Amino acid sequence: MSAPLHRGLCLSGSLRRASSNTALLQLARSLAPATLELTLYQGLSGLPLFNPDDEVEPLPPTVAALRQAAVGCDVLLIASPEYAHGVPGAFKNLLDWLVGSPEFPGKPVVLINASGRATIAHAALREILTTMSAEIWLDVCIPLPGGVCDTARLAADATVTDSLRETLATLAAELDRISPR
Repeated sequence: MSAPLHRGLCLSGSLRRASSNTALLQLARSLAPATLELTLYQGLSGLPLFNPDDEVEPLPPTVAALRQAAVGCDVLLIASPEYAHGVPGAFKNLLDWLVGSPEFPGKPVVLINASGRATIAHAALREILTTMSAEIWLDVCIPLPGGVCDTARLAADATVTDSLRETLATLAAELDRISPR
């Protein structure tokens, strides 16, 4: 009998090419247990600005693709930076497009804060997701070292990899518990 497979969608709140939040999610993909398949969403910069008037069928193609990716996963993993004590505008825009998705309420979420100092936007993100009726399963802080953090540098840091492995193992066990396949 093969192990159950669950799907997770990784959402980075950063548009930066050298984003440490994106690097952390890429590392999560490589460290995920065999029962958890993670995909990194890469369409953040292509989403149109949210306008309720545009939230009709047919949806803009990039929005339809985002919603399909979110619907097709068992859990969302979110890592977002803090800009001026807030959630980055592009990421808030992504969340606004998901609000109208009827499949979003009840969606399990893992929030990963990559900076112990970035608490205001993280709290705001938690509030936004709660308002959207997401189920926040895990809310963890995995502080990254200073400077540019690419996936290779993060993978070489045992504190980061150990924390991420523990988070992913807890997530996989919870997914197996509630929905064995």
